[in-house]
Amino acid sequence: QVQLVESGGGLVQAGGSLRLSCVASAGAFSLNAMGWYRQAPGKQRELVATITRDSSTNYADSVKGRFTISRDNAKNTVYLQMNSLKPEDTGVYYCNIKMTPWTSSSEYGFWGQGTQVAVSS
Repeated sequence: QVQLVESGGGLVQAGGSLRLSCVASAGAFSLNAMGWYRQAPGKQRELVATITRDSSTNYADSVKGRFTISRDNAKNTVYLQMNSLKPEDTGVYYCNIKMTPWTSSSEYGFWGQGTQVAVSS
C-alpha cells in the first residue's frame, strides 16, 4: 500500500521561509518523477515544481529563483524549500509521486493529503 505523508506547512510572514517534506511509503514500487502542486482558495490546482529521478528540475515561472525542489532517493522523500514567500504563495501544497510497480511497466501517480501554507502580508 502506498502512502505519502507531507509536513512542514504553516503560517509565515511575507519574506519568510518554509521547507516542505513528503515521505513515501512505497512498498514494492520504484519512485520516478516527484512534484509539488498547490491550490489556492477558489482556484485550480497548479504545478509548482517537479524533479525527475536523475534530479532534473522544472519550476513554475512564479516561483523560479525562490523555491528549490530536491529529493533523497534513499529516504523516498521530496522536499520543497520555499524562500522569499509572498501572500500569493498561500494555499494547500500537495506532493505527487509517479511510481512503477516492480512487477509491471505501468506508471501510477499518487497524491499526498496536502499541507497548508499561509503567508501574511
